Amino acid sequence: MENYGYTKTENTQNQQNNISYRSEKKLPAALLGLLVGWLALNKFYLGYTKEGIIQLVLNIVTCGVASIIPFIEGILYLFMSDKQFDDTYVYGKKPWL
Repeated sequence: MENYGYTKTENTQNQQNNISYRSEKKLPAALLGLLVGWLALNKFYLGYTKEGIIQLVLNIVTCGVASIIPFIEGILYLFMSDKQFDDTYVYGKKPWL
């Protein structure tokens, strides 16, 4: 088949440059932190089981006052770029702010 001077690698590189980076976990983690942060579901969703249990215990001990922490985390997740979010929380495994 004739390709008229174009190769698959050139076409693939152009397609990759046009597609913006999207994080699959950023929006769900942010919404979980904002809406049900008192259950520490954002920590469990990102795979931080130990930190999620600590957050749950803090919420019980402080009668829910510690739920401000996941709320702030949810706001930070929303305003962070997708690439930065993945580098920090998905690949870098940074469990807390």
